Amino acid sequence: MNASKYAAFFARFRSLLALALMVLALSLLSDHFLTADNGWNILRQISVNLCLSIGMTLVILSGGIDLSVGAILALAGAVAAGLLKNGIGIPALDVALKFTTMGAILAGLIVGGGLGWANGFAITRFQLPPFVATLGMLSIARGLTMLWTGGFPLTGLGDDFGRLGTGAFLGMPMPVWIMLALTAVFVVVTKRTRFGRHLYAVGGNERAARLTGLNVGRIKIAVYTLAGALAGVAGLIVTARLDSAQPNAGLGYELDSIAAVVIGGTSLSGGRGSVAGTVLGCLIIGVLNNGLFLLNVSPFWQQVVKGLVILLAVALDKMNSRGRDS
Repeated sequence: MNASKYAAFFARFRSLLALALMVLALSLLSDHFLTADNGWNILRQISVNLCLSIGMTLVILSGGIDLSVGAILALAGAVAAGLLKNGIGIPALDVALKFTTMGAILAGLIVGGGLGWANGFAITRFQLPPFVATLGMLSIARGLTMLWTGGFPLTGLGDDFGRLGTGAFLGMPMPVWIMLALTAVFVVVTKRTRFGRHLYAVGGNERAARLTGLNVGRIKIAVYTLAGALAGVAGLIVTARLDSAQPNAGLGYELDSIAAVVIGGTSLSGGRGSVAGTVLGCLIIGVLNNGLFLLNVSPFWQQVVKGLVILLAVALDKMNSRGRDS
């Protein structure tokens, strides 16, 4: 195998190789790392980030970015919690319904998808840069969360809802089931459907996609709506796990999401990457966070290490892009 083939092999499997090396190193450094309980713990921890990151993968594949997913997570969880606790009163009809678990879940998904749709509409209808539109939505969603909760946590949401975050089925935690199901669905959507092909086309060359007759605006709105709905799923999991909707939930989660997508090999310029790669990126971040915690590394140094990993991933992506263009 010559040098170019080695380089191609490394570029294709670098995320998997990095994960394998991390697992090997941490298993040697900590006796607690390679245990079944710790393995389930890692999977539970990455479930929320993976929900966000699948949506972020779609957005970045389309050539965009979404800074609002953490705030949408908080609002979706808060709305579901508020409805579970207080229901909704319609005095004119003399109706006061206590929302069921399924009703609260549906409300959280609608809130997430609706805010995502608003992102896509602002970007396509008013030609706002995705960075600006989603940054504005971040502030809007945070403000709405504070207004909805009054700045206080909403607690005591009931066992039925709590099972979404802490329950298990066939011995596997429910968040892991949700994570696996969403991964399977969106691997198929991106690789085996016409929508997936159009998504890659828009991200690869938006002008060419328009010239071929694709409705770029509709595709982008669909992408941001899906990203918002997936942020809603993440918000429901976090809220159910804590049995509490925290007004500041999801702070900084958008950064972990973008990091997982980039580490997994999706190009920030759009049109290249995969959901499977994002799964590896989430695992790398989850294993890194878990390993640093087990090794009693300061949380401040954990942030430094994570930042260096992100910079390295972006640098490798740029080097690969230059190699393909040359």
